Amino acid sequence: MTSDEANRLAITRFRNYQAGGRAVTITVPNAAGGLVIKGSIDYRGKLAYGVVHGAGRDTSSDGLIEWTAATVLVHPMANTPAEAPASPPGSDWFSRPLQTSGSALDTSLAIALGLGSDRPDNAQLLPQNGASWIGRDQMGGHPVDVMAGPSANGKPGTADTVRYWIGSDGTMYRVQVKVASEPQPVVIDFDTQKYVPVLPVPEVTPPR
Repeated sequence: MTSDEANRLAITRFRNYQAGGRAVTITVPNAAGGLVIKGSIDYRGKLAYGVVHGAGRDTSSDGLIEWTAATVLVHPMANTPAEAPASPPGSDWFSRPLQTSGSALDTSLAIALGLGSDRPDNAQLLPQNGASWIGRDQMGGHPVDVMAGPSANGKPGTADTVRYWIGSDGTMYRVQVKVASEPQPVVIDFDTQKYVPVLPVPEVTPPR
């Protein structure tokens, strides 16, 4: 890994924070077909919101979702729209704690939310911690470098399970992460649609 590559990897999460928020599509693997979450993440407010659709499975998990580092709010819907409404509905939300292990969905939500930081990483330490250059690719018409790097939560020993697709200015275009419970990786794609500012859910219905 060259010093330029290390510098771009070091600033990529900070770029998300500088942007304020990014539009994302999160593909969550599952033996039943998986889930696709399409929405926006506010990296300064540490709040995310979007719509969930089942992929190759029934629609029982379809609906709206909003999450923080500690809480997941879900709003089931019978006819889920392709994109989440700009303003979250005012009622019929169900709240639960975000699980820190054992759930591919919650792990994916936590990883996506953690891809922003209010300061750059230490570029000199990244190669020492296993970061490396993998190759080149194209994402949405942008030439990118694919790098193995640290996990979003900074856990040591996980560099070989995380891949970053990073542009020439350090912009993050894709992150792919292997999770312990699934054979397929979680894929987080950025700029898949227009970013919509994230608004907090106005009313939360306790779990029944």
